[in-house]
Amino acid sequence: MINNLVTEINGLSINHIGEELCGDCFKIVTTEDGQTSIAVLADGLGSGVKANILSTLTSSLISTMMANNLSFEECVETIVETLPICKERQIAYSTFTILKITGNTLAEIYNYDNPEPILLRNGKEYRLNQTEMLISGKKIYHSKIYCLPYDTFILLSDGTIHAGIGQSMNFGWERPQIVEYLEALYDKEYSSRTLATELIEHCDLLYDRKPGDDATCLVARVRKKSMVNLLIGPASDMSDDTDMLNLFFLKEGKHIVCGGTTSNTVAKFLGRPLIVSSEYSDKNIPPISKIEGVDLVTEGVITINKVLDYAKNALGRNEDYFSWSFKEDGASQIARLLFEEATDINFYVGCAVNPAHQVEGLNINYKIKMQLIDELSKVLRQMGKKIKVSYF
Repeated sequence: MINNLVTEINGLSINHIGEELCGDCFKIVTTEDGQTSIAVLADGLGSGVKANILSTLTSSLISTMMANNLSFEECVETIVETLPICKERQIAYSTFTILKITGNTLAEIYNYDNPEPILLRNGKEYRLNQTEMLISGKKIYHSKIYCLPYDTFILLSDGTIHAGIGQSMNFGWERPQIVEYLEALYDKEYSSRTLATELIEHCDLLYDRKPGDDATCLVARVRKKSMVNLLIGPASDMSDDTDMLNLFFLKEGKHIVCGGTTSNTVAKFLGRPLIVSSEYSDKNIPPISKIEGVDLVTEGVITINKVLDYAKNALGRNEDYFSWSFKEDGASQIARLLFEEATDINFYVGCAVNPAHQVEGLNINYKIKMQLIDELSKVLRQMGKKIKVSYF
């Protein structure tokens, strides 16, 4: 199905205090044709190694089978046959929630013993119409809904609704309170990663940084495509600069220019002055500049290296979000554009040797620049971004 929408899915977890492994596990897969996104959140009974193994097994089996077009009934039957039953409690060792979004327009949710999933539509909860199913003796709730742009689905493990029990809250952070928090937090421009980060950070605070249970939030957001283009370095052959810049500025979306030589080349191409600032908003990141017609102008290698650090952190606990999400230095602004705003990113990498970098003792060359972009591209792909890199 062709449309101007994409499905953006990200999740985040915190571990039970004292445990190296999380008893929750989530998997995000896309079918080979790219038309269907499948997210599975599994919660293993208890915490630690056993819970981790069983939740990993559950989420891996279900996501793989559904991506290969097996029916939901077959998936559940396989899980029931594979996972053991707790002898004491007579319940399965893992609960699960499955979200399947097809063509960025049709969402199906299957929920077994996890908290009821939340749908935010226009920033407010939209209650899902749930149908009860009985498969292999398991009571499962099924929902089906056509998506609107910016619909946001939130899947939770029960460690979220238990947050703060006996500490900051008598009965935990109950679902209505989580909905109220999400509605107050909601911003149309917030990415799924940001929403997951904010919610899990609040859970951790309610637990007083000592979680009494594993807690996981998985957020899926249907949004419109947004392109960001980043140019770094002049072309290896000066005669190719014009072609490179024409291609760069013909692309729709926002435009970022990185590097001093590159900025001067762009200013001449556009016939507009390069306004250089000497003010540091972060002492470790060179100041930004301005060129009319360019959305953001920054220094090159040092700035991009910091963006790469932020990107790697974002794939983990994303603690650095609380720094780059509001700071105004070049690296923070690039991070917001690439991590939050962009769904599609085009890198234009000029491979010219920069004379300014050939000073004795300054170990910077075009290969380092290419390595940085290559590594950043890989991390951004792991974030679910569509990446294209062109070298000149």
